Amino acid sequence: MDFWNNTLGGPTKIVAPMVDASELPWRLLSRKYGAELCYTPMLHSAMFVKDAKYRKEALATCEEDKPLIIQFCGNDPKIMLEAALLAEDHCCAIDINLGCPQAIAKRGHYGAYLQDEWDLVSNIVSTLSKSCKVPITCKIRRFESVEKTIEYATLLEKSGCKVLTLHGRTREQKGPLTGLADWLYVKEVKKAVKIPVISNGNIQTMQDITNCMETTNCQGVMTAEGNLYNPYLFESTWPPCWEPALEYLDLVVKYPCPLSYIRGHLFKLFHHLLNLPENAKTRISLGAAKSVEQFFNISKELRDKYIDYHNGVKLWDETNEPGTFNLILPPWLCQSYIRMPPDEHVKLVEEKVKEAQCAEKKRKYLDCEGNMISRKMMKKLRRIQRRPEKEAPSVCKKGLEKCGSCFNPQGGKCNYKLCKKCCKDKCFLENLDCPGHRILVKTRREMAQFYQVERANTNKSVIK
Repeated sequence: MDFWNNTLGGPTKIVAPMVDASELPWRLLSRKYGAELCYTPMLHSAMFVKDAKYRKEALATCEEDKPLIIQFCGNDPKIMLEAALLAEDHCCAIDINLGCPQAIAKRGHYGAYLQDEWDLVSNIVSTLSKSCKVPITCKIRRFESVEKTIEYATLLEKSGCKVLTLHGRTREQKGPLTGLADWLYVKEVKKAVKIPVISNGNIQTMQDITNCMETTNCQGVMTAEGNLYNPYLFESTWPPCWEPALEYLDLVVKYPCPLSYIRGHLFKLFHHLLNLPENAKTRISLGAAKSVEQFFNISKELRDKYIDYHNGVKLWDETNEPGTFNLILPPWLCQSYIRMPPDEHVKLVEEKVKEAQCAEKKRKYLDCEGNMISRKMMKKLRRIQRRPEKEAPSVCKKGLEKCGSCFNPQGGKCNYKLCKKCCKDKCFLENLDCPGHRILVKTRREMAQFYQVERANTNKSVIK
């Protein structure tokens, strides 16, 4: 508790370590609007030890960027210790990532995919704790049972962990299956250990922070996604999205960072605006931007487009949720991103799978009259639909217009809108050419000879 209160200052509003997102400019912006403790992005310990350039970029900080905790991932105690010793002079503590659930952590065998190897985890924490001059902290995810989660937290405390961050979701709760974090696990772990506990998960507004601390009795609350969509969250305000965007870009000019980081932040800040059909081109421009100047121009373009609505000069009609009287925030204000509940997502995926299976079984299509259309003809019709400048023919039977003389489909390039057989007859009788069916003078001569032979054979049979 001395470390928590004296060194860190007893923070309650904490910005999580986020890969490619919690870099120096973003940390400074978050601190300006209420964040009391920040983490670096997750750093790979082996790369940190071997690559001097990677190490220099990762350790970018300044006097205003305090208190700061550096987070490492890895599975080798010796390499992680070497990385921690290189970083300890630049931070207040070293955090061990034991909670990352992403596929990259599974491939690299670190993060939440170490939580079943308790001997290895204990070895890592104790090795760093005994050899580093700064405290060692850990960030974990819960298990399915409260008892196992408490046992795991107790193991980390005994191994030398000085502050524990518990994410109230399991390793499997990620992406569209994220769902809600369970604060009950945080509450029970807080009762079982003596070290400070930080709660992570379900933090989208200032009211969530208050509710979480009252429910769990934890020392602090950590947010990741909530901070990315609204860096003013800790001040309980919802600014127009261009304000934090332009402030962040000003900091980027002073403290440069990779363009991919900038693009990711702007996509989240402008998320609700860019989802509007009218801003489709702007979304493409943001994805293709290759300089800070272009990012500035895009931010100012969106500001100029919606600032009159924000100031009340123009009226924004879409203020109610469709079919209800619930008021909704206009899309230019920073606000949380709300995912579809996991059960609804699973149901939607199952419906799509069934539809795909049915389509695969049928593999046949019907025209407007209920006649079967082959797959080949269906592809041709789809090609026609993708060319709106060309008028699509009315379909029947095989999907083409009827021949003018019979029920067969007409040739696509026929001058007389006939099938090949009828076109040959017409060209022979009327002495015409049809380049579409390649019926020319030479062809007509061959046809004349054919008809002469046919008539001769007919006359012979009649005589007999």
